[in-house]
Amino acid sequence: MKESVYDVFARKERGDPLHHIGYIDAPDSELARVYAWRAYDEQNWFEMCIVPREAIIAVNRDDGPFARSRETDS
Repeated sequence: MKESVYDVFARKERGDPLHHIGYIDAPDSELARVYAWRAYDEQNWFEMCIVPREAIIAVNRDDGPFARSRETDS
C-alpha cells in the first residue's frame, strides 16, 4: 500500500494563524487524520488540519519540499 505525505497545520486559539507543526505519512486521508491527531496531540489545539503535500503549489521556488515541476502543472 502506497503512503502519501500529509503536512499538518494547527492553531491554539480561535483567530490565531495556522502554523505548520509537522508531517505524517499515511495511506489515505482518514488514517492521516488519526495519525496527525495521535502524533501531535501534546497541545490543546483549537484546530488541526492536514493537507496532502501534493496539493501544495509552490509560488516562487522550484526546489524544496513543497516544489514540483511546473511542467506537470500545465
